Amino acid sequence: MRLRTDAATPDRKRYSRPEVWLRAGRLHFVLPSVLPGILGAAVAWSHGHVPKLPEFLLVILGVAVNHIGLNMIDDVFDFRHAVDRKKTGEKNPFTGGSGVLPAGLLTDREMLTAAVLCFAATILIGLYLTYRCGWTVLALGVFGMASSVLYTMPPVKFGYRGFGELGLLVNFGPVITLGAYFVQAGRLAWETLLISLVLGLMMWSMIVINEIPDYDADRQGGKNNLVVLLGRDAAVGLYAGGLLLAYLIPPLGVCLGIFTPGVLLAWISIPWAGRSLIILRRHRYDPLRLAPANLAMIKVHALTGLALIAAYIIASLP
Repeated sequence: MRLRTDAATPDRKRYSRPEVWLRAGRLHFVLPSVLPGILGAAVAWSHGHVPKLPEFLLVILGVAVNHIGLNMIDDVFDFRHAVDRKKTGEKNPFTGGSGVLPAGLLTDREMLTAAVLCFAATILIGLYLTYRCGWTVLALGVFGMASSVLYTMPPVKFGYRGFGELGLLVNFGPVITLGAYFVQAGRLAWETLLISLVLGLMMWSMIVINEIPDYDADRQGGKNNLVVLLGRDAAVGLYAGGLLLAYLIPPLGVCLGIFTPGVLLAWISIPWAGRSLIILRRHRYDPLRLAPANLAMIKVHALTGLALIAAYIIASLP
């Protein structure tokens, strides 16, 4: 594995400092943290629990800030291991990190400091919610934050060892959703766990399709994720499998009497999922032509999450 020691060449295009930091945070990827948090609360409200709005807002703020910290710390260690080297114009805009480090817009020390501040804010929010709601919040929070930090940080860096996709499935599904539910309900529920797997599996598919355009850079940098280990052809199957399982959970839960029929609204995103799969099969070896599939997957996750949230909010109405 090669560590990057050369200085980045400054990007010729001028950006304001706020624009640089917004780009560094990759805010378009933060929604997959926020939606499970809202979903967990909505499930609790549908179970008759009185909304705790201040705690709800703190959960959403905490998971969003933690995700921004995750984005930044991933950029730092991928850059240091020579994974993210392409300039913005050379790569798929939905993959390969924010690009601010190889463009010389920020130093890795600046971004690492910002990530630490994000994690510090998350810790403060988590400690307050633990005080207000119980130790389960602390347990889930510690697991989630450890996963964020150790995803690319040595020596663990499990995202480099074929476990990153599973880690994201667990954290962006059950961990966030169950945590948000517990803050509202003071307990855990099997229904919440099962419905959380829909967004968790979609996060699995999202990370897989985002890793495919980075195959060459990841392989050269020693980032042995599942796409690198199994190849791009197999990755198409991993992507499709995640989506298939995600779409099967709502009808399964309805048939078992666990979910209300409203959760079938999740199928509203199927046309975009089908489009993304068609593009992926055709252009899995062409990172730039694959970009519409990456964008479609972002829409799939968002539409599915919003549909599930709407279903549970409707179920909570008198």
